[in-house]
Amino acid sequence: MPTLNLFTNVPVDAVIASDILKDATKAVAKTLSKPESYVMVLINGGVPIAFAGTEEAAAYGELVSIGGLGPGVNGKISSIIADILQTKLSIDSNRFYIKFYDVQRPFFGFNGSTF
Repeated sequence: MPTLNLFTNVPVDAVIASDILKDATKAVAKTLSKPESYVMVLINGGVPIAFAGTEEAAAYGELVSIGGLGPGVNGKISSIIADILQTKLSIDSNRFYIKFYDVQRPFFGFNGSTF
């Protein structure tokens, strides 16, 4: 059920995308103590983004989860995802925002219903 949606203005080829998807899935699952089979990660490359008045490499993310989020966990995930983006796409951590959404079960759909 945790879903991480990443947007970046950096073009992302299939090989790099695959690496990011695998690394981010493992990181989210481990940090939230959820099975990897519950985690969804999306990466949207080449999206027009201006950050701090420039179009230098930047990224934005949103993580939605039913439970598991909070100040300590959010900080860990932010750091880990920033590291992945730095390593794979050369995006400085000071050019990355991530927003966290802790939602209730009735507000998350799956398999034609809600959790």
